[in-house]
Amino acid sequence: MKTKFILKSLIISIGLVFLFSNGSCSQDKKTVELKIKTSAVCGQCKDRIEKGMAYEKGIKDINLDVDTKIATVRYNPLKTTLAVIRMAISKLGYDADTIPADPIAYGKLPSCCKKDAKKH
Repeated sequence: MKTKFILKSLIISIGLVFLFSNGSCSQDKKTVELKIKTSAVCGQCKDRIEKGMAYEKGIKDINLDVDTKIATVRYNPLKTTLAVIRMAISKLGYDADTIPADPIAYGKLPSCCKKDAKKH
């Protein structure tokens, strides 16, 4: 009798582990992480890119490392694409990998955010 109880408890425990582990894995499939090289040079660039991209459809999270100029983007590939993300960064005035900054947006950036500006 005790053996049956222990066996049932073990089976239920294993079932719960699989149930909860599958739920968390399905969420990971909906989010992809990518790194994009930008032309950002300062903290204002970081703020401008992170805030501007926060409103883009499908973007879950973005973090720009100013030292490496790399933006790490987590996004839902069912709602947006790499090309759309790169174009959105370009429209903010910054290079995004091989996509050059939109000239009009770049022209509106403060002088400290221009590509030839010294790091500060």
